[in-house]
Amino acid sequence: MRVVPLENEAVNECWIADRDRFSYEALNGDARLTQPMIKQGGEWMATDWQTALNYVADGLRRIRSEFGPQTVGALASPHATVEELHLLSRLVRGLGSENIDHRLRHADFSAAAPAGQARWLGMPMAELSSLDRALVVGSFLRKDHPLFAQRLRQATRRGARVVSLNGVDDDWLLPKAESLIVKPSDWPLAMARLAGAVARAVQVEPPMAVLPDVAADAAADRVAALLLTGERRAILLGNAAVQHPQAASLLALANWMAPHLGAHVGVLGEAANSVGAQLVGALPGPGGMNAGEMLTRPMKALLLMQVEPMLDGANAAATRLALSQAGLVVAFTPFRDVALEHADVLLPVAPFTETGGSFVNAEGRVQSFHGVVRPLGETRPGWKALRVLGNLLELPGFDQESVEEVRSQALGDESVLTARLSNAQSLDIDAQSAGASTGLERLADVPIYSTDAVVRRAPSLQMTRDARPPVASLPSALWSQLQLSEGDKVLVSQGQAAVVLPACEDARLAADTVRVPAGHPATSALGAMFGPISVEKA
Repeated sequence: MRVVPLENEAVNECWIADRDRFSYEALNGDARLTQPMIKQGGEWMATDWQTALNYVADGLRRIRSEFGPQTVGALASPHATVEELHLLSRLVRGLGSENIDHRLRHADFSAAAPAGQARWLGMPMAELSSLDRALVVGSFLRKDHPLFAQRLRQATRRGARVVSLNGVDDDWLLPKAESLIVKPSDWPLAMARLAGAVARAVQVEPPMAVLPDVAADAAADRVAALLLTGERRAILLGNAAVQHPQAASLLALANWMAPHLGAHVGVLGEAANSVGAQLVGALPGPGGMNAGEMLTRPMKALLLMQVEPMLDGANAAATRLALSQAGLVVAFTPFRDVALEHADVLLPVAPFTETGGSFVNAEGRVQSFHGVVRPLGETRPGWKALRVLGNLLELPGFDQESVEEVRSQALGDESVLTARLSNAQSLDIDAQSAGASTGLERLADVPIYSTDAVVRRAPSLQMTRDARPPVASLPSALWSQLQLSEGDKVLVSQGQAAVVLPACEDARLAADTVRVPAGHPATSALGAMFGPISVEKA
């Protein structure tokens, strides 16, 4: 068996990534949760849906009454459907809380779009194939976005020139005109230098009010000159740029350069429904806590929609500590081994193959689907579980009869969604700290088969080269300094968090940059995906 693509020239042409073709194996695996479970006295007990939802409703009412609604929060996967995210948002807000977020791997929450709007690709997907010039910032392109990489590969075959700004010169299986390889904390500085070079080339005043005092840079001048040629241009921000501690600075600098280059600004998007999650308000409201706050401080009640906190968050060590001190933790999940250590209730919600729903893709296109197989065991669609829970809590707005009705309420008039897509970012930000970091820094990619709960449980994908256990990749100078040899291991530390990993030398890494993947159990004891790190021979 395999999954085959719905051919659509405007979206995927005829292509599908192996991640999508074979991840279905997880949906029939031993890890599936087939009935609700409640933890009692430290032991998991199977129960029925009514009992489980009553238990959750009673717990939420008690916590809201005793501690206040601000102690209730929800974290959702950006792979959850529009309908699930909408009803989860409505439930949290119905309880009087604004604590909801889907940006679990983010470090800078000031880069969010204005309320009601969404960051997006900045152009139709098909236009990636016809670009003449592209600057790709902070992306492990071939593994993060296989189909976007295919589009850019087509563009290079017809003469496009692609430039990468990253902490490592990964092989994208397409020619790069130039690679600007610097440690992560220097990415804003590199963008500032590039902005200065663009300003000189087009003879305008650079935005120096918010930029560090940077001198002319030969590499930046070359890239600026290159990007000013051709007709169709884009600046594309990848996953690592969006998850960067100075994500707002990177987006703002891209926006400043874009009109002078005649370029689009695009956000590649982290997941199937990153745009949809923004449009339906799966984001904190006024006074609400963002994902970073909810994952690093104990919550009295935390609802998890298809989330594995230690693997999906930006700081696994802090998340583990916060969850160990949390109150009621409820996991809506297809899998019985999610958050077992910290959850109190497991509710078996359907994966995408067993329910109807919608995603809004990176270009802002609504794509709806129907379940193709029967739900396994007592599995129920997530939107239905949330609707019943909302009714038990006697909240308004939970009377939908169909998934189509939920979608209509969530998105409104779909014909005007494009007017809500925006990558604008003010330059009224603090970029003065760019380049101020010293010492070793972590660069964390999320391996292609570690991105979400489904692919982590697909046996065939987990037997591939891309699913091998993580290693700590070190630049050549550090490798020599530590006197390492092939087969050696290193102790990798971030504050009090530490793990021992196999080491390898990677001459493509920027100086002082240590690449340690996230999203994998072998590195889930470590801290932030970006920031200081120390390495010593084990």
